[in-house]
Amino acid sequence: MNLFHRLRDDARFAAGAWRSLRATMPIARHPTRIFPTLMEDAAARHGDTPALISDAETLTYRELDARANRYARWALAQGLAKGDVVCLLMPNRPEYLAIWLGITRAGGAVALLNTNLAGPSLAHCIDLVAPKHVIVANALAATLAGAERQLASKPKIWVHGARIGVWPRIDLAIEPLDGGPLAAGERRALTIEDDALFIYTSGTTGLPKAAKINHYRLMLASVGFAGVMDTRATDRMYDCLPMYHTTGGVVATGALLVRGGSVVIRETFSARAFWDDVEHYGCTIFQYVGELCRYLLHAPHQPSEETHRLRLACGNGLRPDIWNGFQKRFRIPRIIEFYAATEGNVTLFNFEGRPGAIGRLPRLLDRRFPVRIVRFDVAREAPARDARGRCILCGPGEAGEAIGQIVNDPLMPTNRFEGYADPADSERKILRDVFAPGDAWFRTGDLMRRDRRGYFYFVDRIGDTFRWKGENVSTAEVAEAMCRQPGIRDANVYGVAVPGHEGRAGMAAIVTDGAVDLAELRARLRRLLPAYARPLFVRVRREIELTMTFKQKKIDLVAQGFDPDSTTDPIYFDDPRRGAFVRIDAAVYQGLMDEKIRL
Repeated sequence: MNLFHRLRDDARFAAGAWRSLRATMPIARHPTRIFPTLMEDAAARHGDTPALISDAETLTYRELDARANRYARWALAQGLAKGDVVCLLMPNRPEYLAIWLGITRAGGAVALLNTNLAGPSLAHCIDLVAPKHVIVANALAATLAGAERQLASKPKIWVHGARIGVWPRIDLAIEPLDGGPLAAGERRALTIEDDALFIYTSGTTGLPKAAKINHYRLMLASVGFAGVMDTRATDRMYDCLPMYHTTGGVVATGALLVRGGSVVIRETFSARAFWDDVEHYGCTIFQYVGELCRYLLHAPHQPSEETHRLRLACGNGLRPDIWNGFQKRFRIPRIIEFYAATEGNVTLFNFEGRPGAIGRLPRLLDRRFPVRIVRFDVAREAPARDARGRCILCGPGEAGEAIGQIVNDPLMPTNRFEGYADPADSERKILRDVFAPGDAWFRTGDLMRRDRRGYFYFVDRIGDTFRWKGENVSTAEVAEAMCRQPGIRDANVYGVAVPGHEGRAGMAAIVTDGAVDLAELRARLRRLLPAYARPLFVRVRREIELTMTFKQKKIDLVAQGFDPDSTTDPIYFDDPRRGAFVRIDAAVYQGLMDEKIRL
């Protein structure tokens, strides 16, 4: 990289970092100025400007404020005390934000339930926060009814829309209530330290945990990302991400609303409708996560992908193997990749648009933003310690777990850790006595590496990395190598147990565009990957299953392993005797299980 490009990147980083800091530093100085207050101000300034837009309904700033006030008065009429919890189970729609905005304005906290949960998992999430009430959309009422009998808590349930059973309708209950500003006697004394939301983790390593989002974090996510994206009143955000998660429900909405912009809300993501929607609504920004961009890149060409008005895409999870192709095909002027977690205190931004990097922290900012990468013991699934019991810093380019120092200092707002509804869950995420006695650091659960210029690169989730032949294998890096093979559209890499061998052997589920030359794939992997990282098994699928946040599902694939009877998908084995991938049949499978085939 020449001097010009270095100076350009430094200037972009400085500008982005300054916008973010300038937006967030006033939060601590004005502790009673919270997000619901900002929305009252926005209603006064932007009145009849569309705030939330959907195919079914549009709410102007004035209408959003009035509807939120009705929900606030409903909460007060129900005797909801400050900090009492209301659970919300509803698909994406403008009403969603109006509900939690109103309840938090009245001092309550709203737990945003995953709309895909049912039965014991849904009951677990509700019981975690012990709510006084549950609000459910009519479309999901049957799902909640199925979980109701498993609840330990006994909340009052309200349905939005047609009545089911004996539950009262909340939309009818709020209709006669006043939508005007709350009077002084109706207002609770609220500060940035009070709870606002509970947002659940994905539960990929067990049952979901309820992360506490106080008004401080709510402000950071909204005004902070308004600074990051430099949002304006003329912007329109396209939001097709689940509103029960931080990215779709807080960042994509709040970052526009605090600046007078508009948010176009779609209930679910559709690759077929994406570009038509973006063009039709005149969107200028869209928020992405996970493999959403890969889905768009592999979708058929649409004329609207060339006539949109997008100026920016912002999100996390855009992998380096598709970054350039995605940006070029869809003519995205700028991409801001970031790294963050709902409950975490490690936040990184790639303002420079450097393909593959999840963010940057120049060394001179190490003291201001204490993020470190420490060596990780995959076998123990914990950071390695030296003879003194201290964690060991990784050198440039060395992979390890990213951790962030927990500092409750108003001048360092991003370093706070509010924890979860269950204190035991909070304690499990804290690493103590890391570099000095008594210090505390948040564990991200992610392996990263950092180069000499301060760029961070995602390596793998800790639960996804596995050991084979005494070496650590990064599933993400193996997947990227496989996707370089012509004809492979996507790859999901994981480890499977093989009798007679320690650790787990690599296996990849792949989606292809027609036939793939397995001999060529084998030769390519031998060039790109060390022997221990090359997948021994390849499973050809029609599609890779994703979560609602566009992360690859692995649990069922790991359980099925390489047993040909577990699926109709063809499974191949890199047979060292033949020097080729061979189709696994009953005889080959039994030979592997009986340890008659050497690996």
